[in-house]
Amino acid sequence: MPGSNSPPNILAVRFSSIGDVLLTTPLLRALRLRHPSARITFLTREAYVALLSANPHVNEVMGMARDRGLGDVAAELRGHRFTHLLDLHDSVRSRALRLLVPGNWSSYPKYRIARAILIHTKRNVYREARSVAERYFSAARALDVEPDGRPPDLFWQPTAEQKVLEWFQQAGITDVVRPVAIAPGAAHATKRWPLEHWEILTRRLVEQGCQVLVVGGSDDAPLGSVLARMCPGRVHNAAGQFQLQETGALLQRTSAVISGDTGVMHMATAVGAPVVALFGPTVQPFGFFPYTKRAAVLELTMACRPCTSKGGPHCHLGHHRCLRDITPELVHEALCRTLL
Repeated sequence: MPGSNSPPNILAVRFSSIGDVLLTTPLLRALRLRHPSARITFLTREAYVALLSANPHVNEVMGMARDRGLGDVAAELRGHRFTHLLDLHDSVRSRALRLLVPGNWSSYPKYRIARAILIHTKRNVYREARSVAERYFSAARALDVEPDGRPPDLFWQPTAEQKVLEWFQQAGITDVVRPVAIAPGAAHATKRWPLEHWEILTRRLVEQGCQVLVVGGSDDAPLGSVLARMCPGRVHNAAGQFQLQETGALLQRTSAVISGDTGVMHMATAVGAPVVALFGPTVQPFGFFPYTKRAAVLELTMACRPCTSKGGPHCHLGHHRCLRDITPELVHEALCRTLL
């Protein structure tokens, strides 16, 4: 076993998703500052490796392919002789991994009971109002680290920056007036602001002389095409055209990002872009509001909020007013305040 004076050999585990992985980076940053010689390994799903592969605070990022068995991964991990194992997911899979890789495991509070009470009774019994980014630090309490209050980190390779620059040049976008990015998509339907609202807001931005970038994954590309056809040459559809690091490089070149409760929102905070975030079915106590001071959060006080912790396929009351009643005028006003 490593001696007591040896640098820590740390494993951090968070399988998914974009926002959750990015919110671990303040902890990784603090670990590197407090323990400069530590070896830090991060295990995540293969799809999210790029979020950390260029991060200077991490020595190795292990990507778990969808078809790879947990036992196979555990066998590889057992050979690393980790001194500290941080479960930053606390899921059925990560708990199974803890059984397969014996060691000094620790985790963080997910407040499952408090979350369920808030969803089903609307009573807030959370004991703290910290972001998940700060709750993760509970898993590293033996490593003597504290949050520094700074946003998450997202780093990329020079090739990502070059691809974005070339795309901007082809689209006729310059840095003279940086574009506004909008992220109309979301994995769950109840987290999506209505398309007609996006259309009204986009037209207003174009009328004011803004270039607009539609960002998101490949599933959002059709929606981006709809918005881009409204104002050719002024609205540019970047959805589905960039990988994760490239999207980070793109967001850094925007004047602001308007997004729902999605991974794009957290990517924007990580690159320092001002954010206007639209929250419907989810609420702040869950811990996933943008972790930055450069953000405006729009949400409505309603008796039916929150209705879920992650969003769903449809509003169970049929009206979806939590997002529908956030008007384009309110979003535009918030954007103007954010840019001041």
